[in-house]
Amino acid sequence: MTPLSELAQGQRYPAATLYVVATPIGNIADITLRALHVLGLVDRIAAEDTCNTGQLLARYDISKPMLAAHQHNEREAAQSLIEHLQAGERIAYVSDAGTPGISDPGSKLVDAVREAGLNVVPLPGASALATALSAAGDWVSTFSFLGFLPPKAKARATALQPLAKHPHAMVFYEAPHRIVETVQALADAFGGQRRLLIARELTKLHEALHRGTLAEAPKWLETDPNRQRGEFVLVVEGAPQEAAGEQDHDALLVKLLEKLTVSSAAKVAASLTGASRNALYARALAFKKDEEE
Repeated sequence: MTPLSELAQGQRYPAATLYVVATPIGNIADITLRALHVLGLVDRIAAEDTCNTGQLLARYDISKPMLAAHQHNEREAAQSLIEHLQAGERIAYVSDAGTPGISDPGSKLVDAVREAGLNVVPLPGASALATALSAAGDWVSTFSFLGFLPPKAKARATALQPLAKHPHAMVFYEAPHRIVETVQALADAFGGQRRLLIARELTKLHEALHRGTLAEAPKWLETDPNRQRGEFVLVVEGAPQEAAGEQDHDALLVKLLEKLTVSSAAKVAASLTGASRNALYARALAFKKDEEE
């Protein structure tokens, strides 16, 4: 087997640099060879949970001094990291699982290190977001990542309301104790016809993927309590094109109506947007009537 040092040749790992390292989201074999090389190379490792990271490092026979850097002390930890970096050290930062900074601590550390004039180097690797999207299908060619929704029902509904016409697929993370009510809230906000991918316990022993609709998803979850266990990624289909683009289409129609007839404006708008010509004609006609009144 080729040694890690040879695999890493041609890549520089300068001192006074923070290396942001992705770690497995479940299956420990998903760590990259480059991540192992860097974790073995750095002077110390900053971790969201030093105990959890210590277990990962022990599996690969890596022993390094560690610093705790989690969401409750991220700003304070940043100052300590900067002092070590200014002394010329290489430091790796890892969150509990996956890619730091994506619904995980890390972003404040990155900001602080950059503001101090020091280098940040990202190492790609496991991500629940990318893993779920890769198994979703062609209806998620464009997407928005929205992380965790608010835990309380009223705040959650308020957060979802402006997304009803969002044209791109939406990706959410959710915890097991809220999964049923969150899926129901998505159905209430977006309607039951939208496609949904439920990705549970990705890369772990009890991994499960279920693709259906928002209407049937709550029942699917409640049929078997085991389906409500674990960590979840939810991928929700975006709004239909006409609904999603209605406001943009309206603005376009208003401009076109300054120079064109209702029929011509609808025809041009349809050719530019791909939306229904009949629907655009009805909207343009309504604007014209409002203008004349």
